[in-house]
Amino acid sequence: MSHQQALEELQALLGQDDLITDAAGKRPYETDGLAAIREVPWVVALPRTRDAVLGVLAICRRHRVPIVPRGAGTGLSGGARPMADGVLLSLARLKRILAIDVHNGIARVEPGVRNLAISEAVLPHGFFYAPDPSSQIACSIGGNVAENAGGVHCLKYGLTVHNVCGLVVATLDGQVHEFGGAGWDPLGLDLRAVTCGSEGLLGIVLEVVVRLTPLPPEKAVVLAAFSSLGDAGRAVAGIIRHGLIPAGLEMMDHLAIRAAEAFVHAGYPLDAEALLLCELDGTVGEVSADLARVEAVMREEGAFKLEVARDPQAQARLWLGRKAAFPAVGRLAPDYYCMDGTIPRGRLAEVLDEIARMSDEFGLKVANVFHAGDGNLHPLILYDANNPGELEKAERFGGRILSHCVAVGGAVSGEHGVGVEKLDQMCDQFSAAELAQFERLKAAFDPDGLLNPGKALPTLTRCVDVGGMHVHANSSARFTRLDRF
Repeated sequence: MSHQQALEELQALLGQDDLITDAAGKRPYETDGLAAIREVPWVVALPRTRDAVLGVLAICRRHRVPIVPRGAGTGLSGGARPMADGVLLSLARLKRILAIDVHNGIARVEPGVRNLAISEAVLPHGFFYAPDPSSQIACSIGGNVAENAGGVHCLKYGLTVHNVCGLVVATLDGQVHEFGGAGWDPLGLDLRAVTCGSEGLLGIVLEVVVRLTPLPPEKAVVLAAFSSLGDAGRAVAGIIRHGLIPAGLEMMDHLAIRAAEAFVHAGYPLDAEALLLCELDGTVGEVSADLARVEAVMREEGAFKLEVARDPQAQARLWLGRKAAFPAVGRLAPDYYCMDGTIPRGRLAEVLDEIARMSDEFGLKVANVFHAGDGNLHPLILYDANNPGELEKAERFGGRILSHCVAVGGAVSGEHGVGVEKLDQMCDQFSAAELAQFERLKAAFDPDGLLNPGKALPTLTRCVDVGGMHVHANSSARFTRLDRF
């Protein structure tokens, strides 16, 4: 590994404006949304073109310098944590919307395009881009692909993988591949789906073909207040049991409700222990019929207050509190640790009770905000990093939550990815045979192991330490992951 020669070649390729080497300039890139984990990168590359990206890859491969891809840096699992001896490859300057094809309902965009910017660009044509993470105002589509991001509308419209038709991906050997395309049934292996959620382990996304969804003619948003999380959980199960698939079905507990209301004044009931937000969309007749059924289920399960918003302003007000929940919870404690486990919907009440029990055990409060419709939990563990040992305690608590998600039939990640946060819990979820298979997939794309090393890849020693996992003696120490593949 020759860092000096690599630096000279990077400077010649990118120039002074597109390569950051000074300490002050690199500091903003030391972490992503998981701010508890930091590392200052060796250099930051900010290419503006596809050719420049390929040039960076070629230099790094030639000198065996690790590469950490980064979008907007809003990820919450440490997937974009840089390396002290590696290049942080930012794709933020590749931000063009290349084409909008309204006849086929697709758009071709570069990876640095903001999630919300796609919907804004296609709104005049009567379309929107469905996946809408809470960070959609800032997060990039390339980062969404890397983490297989979701959002409040993922129950009906799916995650990123369900809304991406094609990808243009550069592998470390300098080849540019097109996975999928403008159609929905590509021939051969579905490498598009393999890449979605691969966290930069397999290649660098250069272009994304996204599916555009027609704007529904009618919407209604229902707010329901409950006296217990159990009642709200049963209402979620009842809605699905009755054959209803809302556009969004979100839950917040009392801590999250009070924080959001104090932050944005959305009109949330402060005496509720749990709140459900249910959005229905479709034709006018469909929405009216489904609304009556949803209201009936919610009342049957103990909702003591219902508010129905039919006009866009009222709907935006109700959603504002949910969308602002993460920053709002930041007002409750100096720090919080956001988890991302997925469980079967029928186990919601049981798992929330267990989280409450563990909250007492660890002496740390938890605010719960999550995609109730598809069982994707986001417990926010409140702590103060200024108190010695509290960060480590929060991390142990979070790990216990994820392990419990796996134990009840769930997964360690719903949309945030594994990154560096969930390596131990990967050992809980997958067997040695599965991990060995994922290892082979990683090696097929990146035999030198230079793309985002140390992320989502539990080592042999780590898994043995965590769970006493038995693997073949000749197995490599490096694994990749499946929960997004």
